Amino acid sequence: MWADESLFYHIYPLGYCGAPEKNAFSGKVSHDINKITDRVESIKNLGFNAVYLGPINQSTAHGYDTADYYMVDERLGDKEDFKRLCAKFHEAGIRVVLDGVFNHVGRDFKPFVDVKNNKQNSKYKDWFYIKWDKDNQYNDGFIYKDWEGCSDLVKLNLTNPEVKEHILGAVKGWIDDYGIDGLRLDVAYCLENDFIKGLHTLVRSVKEDFWLMGETLHGDYNQWLNDDMLDSVTNYECYKGMFSSFNTRNMFEIAHSINRQQNLYRDKHLFMFVDNHDVSRIATILKDKRDLKLIYTMMFALPGIPCVYAGSEYGIEGDKKSGDKALRPEMQDIEYTDLTKHIQNLCSVYYSHRVFCYGSYREVKLTNEFYAFERELDGDKVVCAVNVADEEHVFNYGGRDINVPAKAALLDFNGEANIYQG
Repeated sequence: MWADESLFYHIYPLGYCGAPEKNAFSGKVSHDINKITDRVESIKNLGFNAVYLGPINQSTAHGYDTADYYMVDERLGDKEDFKRLCAKFHEAGIRVVLDGVFNHVGRDFKPFVDVKNNKQNSKYKDWFYIKWDKDNQYNDGFIYKDWEGCSDLVKLNLTNPEVKEHILGAVKGWIDDYGIDGLRLDVAYCLENDFIKGLHTLVRSVKEDFWLMGETLHGDYNQWLNDDMLDSVTNYECYKGMFSSFNTRNMFEIAHSINRQQNLYRDKHLFMFVDNHDVSRIATILKDKRDLKLIYTMMFALPGIPCVYAGSEYGIEGDKKSGDKALRPEMQDIEYTDLTKHIQNLCSVYYSHRVFCYGSYREVKLTNEFYAFERELDGDKVVCAVNVADEEHVFNYGGRDINVPAKAALLDFNGEANIYQG
């Protein structure tokens, strides 16, 4: 699958383009998504060959409260704007993956508005999980299932054939109209398995190499990651393991997760990241900012599909405690930093060695403050060593003593070493 050889750049369009926090539903189209179109070459020059775009459909506020699956959010643009964006990405050799928000919708979703207006006479009443014997905080005259207690997000009845037809029709339209290459399924852990299987069947019938990735948090990823459902899932276990290992000076944590996952998902490609639109920026989480180069080096070298969240390549900060806006700011043109150049270099190195995509994994040496592992494919070997200590570390590999300076990461290719210092 093409995604197994890809480096992803994650964009949250509503924030990136500076869209208003609330949709006025005025019918006035902003065309601000062209800000992304204007930066496609910059994304390519950074070294990424795939983008994961957050929600672009008409929504009430943050994009995960869909109002219309068949419209582009008017705060971003229209269908022609998005068609141009996808075409420009494809011309640059960059694949496009969209956010598919199918577990729930917003209260402005047209079928739900019809239920609010017509109650039990609505032809859409079975599209949702409704009880008519109680009232809710909005005085709708009924209560309904929502997503994790968020009453603005109304749970869809994905077992209803009409609901499935509505969503799958939208997805087919996205493939036909925009040529998208994949979907990231929001809260995939909440979706019914039969729905995911049906989605899988549809997209593969329309586009043979269409990629499906799901947002999952904990548990056995194999319940979603299989030939009938998803091609990849978000690796939150290793996300937490990476930053925690740096902050606690305990490399055993990430090493344990990787070793455990090698037994469970050896030939599968999990989606790797150090931050995204839902969590604090890695530059905020890390206690020692010198670790930024090191943690990105580790992520690129570990098994999985690396992804960088837009803005984090510059080292910008954002604390989840300050709300979504802090995590999803409007992006301005920023001069390359030392970190930006480092990530650009990692992208170049990654493409030069298929061992990062398909190589085996073997732990070489592990201490609290030092972690070295080997990736190997058809005789091509690379050793990644990360030293978070304040003094150098020497380890023996293949009869050679390799010196890793203090606060540094190293990539050693068959005796040729690249050293990255924080």
